[in-house]
Amino acid sequence: MLVQLKQLKTEVSAELENILDYWSKNSIDIQNDGFVGQIDHNENVIENAEKGAVLNARILWSFSSGYQVTKNEAHKKIAQRAFEYVSNHFYDTESGGLFWSIHADKTPKDTKNQIYALAFAIYGLSEYYVISKEDKALEIAIILYKEIQKHSYDRVNKGYLEAFTRDWQPIEDLRLSDKDANEKKTMNTHLHIVEAYANLFKVWKDKTLQSDIIELLQTIEKHFINTETGHLRLFFDENWIEKPDMISYGHDIEAAWLLLQCAEISEDQTLIANYKKHAVQMAEVTKEGLDSDGGLWYEFDAEKNELVAEKHWWVQAEALIGFYNAYQLTGDENYLDIVFKNWDFIKTHILDTQNGEWFWGIYRDYSLIEKDKAGFWKCPYHNSRACLELIHRIKT
Repeated sequence: MLVQLKQLKTEVSAELENILDYWSKNSIDIQNDGFVGQIDHNENVIENAEKGAVLNARILWSFSSGYQVTKNEAHKKIAQRAFEYVSNHFYDTESGGLFWSIHADKTPKDTKNQIYALAFAIYGLSEYYVISKEDKALEIAIILYKEIQKHSYDRVNKGYLEAFTRDWQPIEDLRLSDKDANEKKTMNTHLHIVEAYANLFKVWKDKTLQSDIIELLQTIEKHFINTETGHLRLFFDENWIEKPDMISYGHDIEAAWLLLQCAEISEDQTLIANYKKHAVQMAEVTKEGLDSDGGLWYEFDAEKNELVAEKHWWVQAEALIGFYNAYQLTGDENYLDIVFKNWDFIKTHILDTQNGEWFWGIYRDYSLIEKDKAGFWKCPYHNSRACLELIHRIKT
């Protein structure tokens, strides 16, 4: 087992370099500045494509976090490029918010304040502060945190509302993407707010922020974690009336490890103990979505009793961390076997060994899902983070 773990650490260390190398070589937008908005599945750069805040914030996080392991100055320079691009063109100095997207010429396109995007900006900016000690990065992260607390936090029912106009007025379409329910409170956004707040707290030891993290984790535990099934509840209205939806295996296994990490950062011992239990239960029920080839299916429609028969790249990345985390908590080597098998699946079916990076995913028949290699939702965050977490966690 020790030999296998050592081999896994060696391979994910190499893969981290491969991922950062792909983005270094292919995503820099020489013509328009910043990073290209889209690369299709055939490696074609879509000229003048719309540029998303989430993509750019995740590039910022990936290269800032990656640099701490690689010590490659080129990676630090790309993190700096991402910081300057986000702070100069996505950060809205008028509203204190963040544009959802901009045109290739750097003018605002979609100016809504989607709280999910603000959270990722906080996540990336606070990570960049670690490697740069750039005061402006920390300053903007704190401003975005305060704007979320001011406008998105529900003082009556707790939790956070999804989206607003540029000037923080209510907005009709709250959805992150077309596939999401148009509801005011979602698991996905809450997960990434607490992730962002926890990352900010690592560099800014503010007591109010700490209490906000603790309350957020309590809210997630109360409303989003179904302790009967172990799965996550995904969508609610503002009064916490659930709008039943899919079982999302990727989010289940991502939340399993990430929420525990946030609890540990919060330093609340009760939450740490609770989230250790949740982490194991959620990993255990995620096994329902494992295929015999080691891949993890995307979603399950409980109402239709129907599997969404796709295996997406990010779901596999989160499975690596979530099941390894369960192994760390329990010592049960069955979880470790899942990690090894999942990594073999990734190497066989998800890694693009010819061009670099990871394919979007595959269908049941192993044909490729022909979606972006880079774009609004295809970023270097899930897969680089999986490599980084395993590098840090495997002690060999």
